[in-house]
Amino acid sequence: MGLILDSSVAIAAERRGDTVPAFLQQIVDTTGDQEAALSAVGLVELVHGIHRADNAERPTRREAFVDALIAAVAVYPLGTDIAKLAGKLDAEQQSRGVVIPFADLLIGATALSVGYSVLTANPRHFRRIPDLTVIQL
Repeated sequence: MGLILDSSVAIAAERRGDTVPAFLQQIVDTTGDQEAALSAVGLVELVHGIHRADNAERPTRREAFVDALIAAVAVYPLGTDIAKLAGKLDAEQQSRGVVIPFADLLIGATALSVGYSVLTANPRHFRRIPDLTVIQL
């Protein structure tokens, strides 16, 4: 079993000033010893935050955190199988009137495709994805 880290938990850790090892230890302390990983979509969200920083110091700090995080955990690419699963999930949920934001849909599909849970600070959208285990940090 493992965890796909939603960008919300990484952003919260960086804002608190946590180091990546401290952040990963908090995850282990909270959820048990599981492999942690990112989806490529979550990485896009984190890099977006680097470039949206509102002062001169923040981009450097954010980039250092993101670089340390991707050195410490796997990043799962968005491939054909994940894209097909996301399309299927989106169509099924929309036919029921359930809309899932696109990035969360892709992160959730990544987790499902590798048999992982999603670890997030914002579980609302992920809970709309059938069969996805969502853990709130």
